[in-house]
Amino acid sequence: MKPQRLLLTILTAGAIATSGLVSPPFSPVATAFSADEQTSINVYQQASPSVVTIRVGRGAGSGSIISADGLVLTNDHVVSSARNGRVEVLTSTGQTYTGDVIATDRRNDLALVRLQTSDRLPALRVASRDGIRIGQRVYAIGSPFGLSGTFTTGILSRIADNGDLQTDAAINPGNSGGPLLNSNGELIGVNKAILSPNRGGNIGIGFATSATVAQDFIAANRSRTVAQGTSRTPGPSSSPSPGPSRSTSPPPRLGVEVNAGLVIQSVERGSPAAQIGLRSGDRLLGVNGTRLRRIEQLLAFLNTRPDSAVFTISRGRRVANVRVNF
Repeated sequence: MKPQRLLLTILTAGAIATSGLVSPPFSPVATAFSADEQTSINVYQQASPSVVTIRVGRGAGSGSIISADGLVLTNDHVVSSARNGRVEVLTSTGQTYTGDVIATDRRNDLALVRLQTSDRLPALRVASRDGIRIGQRVYAIGSPFGLSGTFTTGILSRIADNGDLQTDAAINPGNSGGPLLNSNGELIGVNKAILSPNRGGNIGIGFATSATVAQDFIAANRSRTVAQGTSRTPGPSSSPSPGPSRSTSPPPRLGVEVNAGLVIQSVERGSPAAQIGLRSGDRLLGVNGTRLRRIEQLLAFLNTRPDSAVFTISRGRRVANVRVNF
C-alpha cells in the first residue's frame, strides 16, 4: 500500500451550513504551551541566531559563534579539507562570511574559525562544568542534510571516561560542529559523531566533545590570528565514530554491528568482515595488539583511517588473529 498524504483544508464558517444550524463567530484563542514546550521554544529562540552552517567544498557542517567579534567553534573534521584553511560560513539570517581556520585539535575533534568581518554577532554562552549532568534535558541545533536551523531534543545519556557526552537527541550528517545545549541555552558540548551500524542512519546514540574540553581549547587559541597560522594538536582522533558530516574521505567500515560487549550481532554482506569470515557471535578482543574494552575504542581506531588491521577474535573457546584489509 502506497503511503497517502492527508490534506487539511480550512473552511470558513459560512461554508459549513446545515438546516437550522448557525455557526458561532470565530474568536482567536491564545495558544498555551506546556512548561517543557516553552523551555524548548526559549532555548531555540535564544541559541539559534548563534548557530551557523559551515561549507567546505561540497561538504557542510555546523558551528557556534562564541564571541561577538566572529569566533566560531566547530569540529576539526568539518574543516580539515579546507583549502588554505578557508571556509564559507552562513548565519541564520542568511549572511555569508569567509572564515579562516586558526586552530584545530584533532584529538578532541575541535576547531576555531575566525570570520572576516567587523560586524558584531550574537554569541553563544558556554556552560560551566556544573551545567553538565547525566539525565538532563539537552537540545541540538544544526544543519543535518543541509536543513539549517534544525532543532532536536533528548537527554544526556552518558559521560564517557574521556569526557565525551553521549545523547539520544537526533543528530545526523550536517550536525557536526553544532552545539549541544542545556535548558539555559548554553553550550555543553560540540556534536561530532553518531553510532550508526552499517551506515543505517541515526539510532539514538550520538556523541559530543564536552564544553569543559572546548573551553580550554578556546582559551588557548582565541587570540590567534590568521597571520600566526593554524595550530594543530597532533594525535589520533578520539571521536567515537565517523562524524555525522565529513568533507574528507570517511573512515573505513568493518561492516559489523556489535553490542556493548563487542559481540558481533550481524555482518554486512560483502563487507571486509564478511570477506574474512567473521560471523554473529564472534567477539572482538583486540586490534593490532591493543585490548578492546569499549565500542568507542574500536570506532576511534577506525577513525584513524587504517589501510589494514589485525583483529583478535574469539569464537567459542578458540582465539585467533585475523587480518582485515580495508
